[in-house]
Amino acid sequence: MAKTKAVEQRHGVDLSNLDAELFEGAQVTKRALVEYLDAIADRMLPELRDRPLSVIRVRPGSPPFMQKNLPSYAPDWISRVGVWAFASHREIDYALCQDVRTLVWFANQRAVEYHPTLLRGSEWAVTHLVIDLDPPDDGLDTGWGATGSVVRTARLVERALQETGLRGIAKTSGAKGLHIVVPVVAGTSVDGAAAATRALAVRAALLDPTVATTEFVRDQRGGKVFVDSTRSGGATVVAAYSPRVRPGLPVSFPVSWADLDEVHPRDFTVTTALGLLGSTDPWHADMPADQLLPDDLVAEGQLIPVARVQAMHAGKRRKAAERQASDGRPPQPGC
Repeated sequence: MAKTKAVEQRHGVDLSNLDAELFEGAQVTKRALVEYLDAIADRMLPELRDRPLSVIRVRPGSPPFMQKNLPSYAPDWISRVGVWAFASHREIDYALCQDVRTLVWFANQRAVEYHPTLLRGSEWAVTHLVIDLDPPDDGLDTGWGATGSVVRTARLVERALQETGLRGIAKTSGAKGLHIVVPVVAGTSVDGAAAATRALAVRAALLDPTVATTEFVRDQRGGKVFVDSTRSGGATVVAAYSPRVRPGLPVSFPVSWADLDEVHPRDFTVTTALGLLGSTDPWHADMPADQLLPDDLVAEGQLIPVARVQAMHAGKRRKAAERQASDGRPPQPGC
């Protein structure tokens, strides 16, 4: 009689190749990813439920890739929602990660990173603002500690929030940056949230332009931390407690304002995070109450161009001027 291969299961999900390295240089096995996501699920799932989910997966011998469309072989019990993608002119079948079984299934597919949209529910409600602090390429080494550029910029955002009467909470991005999240009341409009985020970013950068900038084009930032206000509407942000595709699998981890000077993103990985948390859930325990955005802040932001759109138009003008110069023609008005 032929022997049947024993299949390991967790929450009814068949698991495979658990003791293989997750990806080349990961320094972590697939088993460690599955065990971490299973253990953190009760704290991570509130960030994923009812939000269209994109994941970053890894396959042996291939570069990581982002998956938005739920694959055809996904089990029927995974909740999903169709969202029209205007850029690609098609409907994308997004997963909704509603339970631990779905999370473990994704882990078995080598989904390392979990990027939910900022909008939740069938009415796609705005729930929070996100300011993403993106340091220069050396930011993992120079951005942290009391004098690091990321921490100094975070203090600028903290001041900008305080001056507006708002409160935010911070988490490491799991890479080299920091996310500052401001929960907002139900009924906040997409446009209003986006405008307020732009205004806060500009206010923070103006507090110390030597360390922070809102310049969207990377090579024009002058080595400063980019205060990114473009995470709004249907954009995504990596979930609190999600691992990242980096050696050692760092995770996006909550950090209190009081502890910000003392931490480093390398402190928080799939092998250390659970021990540091114990039975606590600081992301949800310390989350401020939902807040009403001040009208003057929204009005201020409505006068600030969207950084990505502004950069796109500037690029078009620059290319037009370069073409005219190569043709020997003087620059035209508007170029």
